[in-house]
Amino acid sequence: MLRKRLFAALAAVAMLVGLQVTTAGPAAAAPRILYYDASQAQEFVSVVNQGAQIWNSRVTNVQLQPVPAGRTPNIRVYADNGWPRTYSTSLGNGRWYMGREAVNQGYYTPRIAAHEFGHILGLPDRRTGLCTDLMSGSSAPVSCRNPNPNTTEANTVNNNFRSAAVAASIPAREFVWVG
Repeated sequence: MLRKRLFAALAAVAMLVGLQVTTAGPAAAAPRILYYDASQAQEFVSVVNQGAQIWNSRVTNVQLQPVPAGRTPNIRVYADNGWPRTYSTSLGNGRWYMGREAVNQGYYTPRIAAHEFGHILGLPDRRTGLCTDLMSGSSAPVSCRNPNPNTTEANTVNNNFRSAAVAASIPAREFVWVG
């Protein structure tokens, strides 16, 4: 009791003389860094980088970075003539394909890249048909030019990466864009 009164008196004196008394709060956790290798994405390397930057600007618990020399990537990105598709091995790990079939049909390449990264980050297809939903994929019109995750999608990714225990509970999946 005496200790509480003494602390309160000291705090009051400090405030009177203009000192700021603070207590240390919990430190914010550093985001988990996932490294991606776009060297096999052929003509889509810049689009892959753009898709990563879209996610980096929308989430705080995970960041996508190009793989530095000598490091094994979490994510490998390829280009081929099929549909875009993702094969995740675990949350934040796997490979995805920038399929030219969707590109040739007119789908917006930054949206495809951000969508496929979304799968690696733990999001399933939602096939809502809405352009506002990144994970609606090919169910949104070909004219859709929105490459950004909506608030719910970004919050889900942040929740997926808020702790190692949560990340371990998310199963590996396979996703294929279907036209």
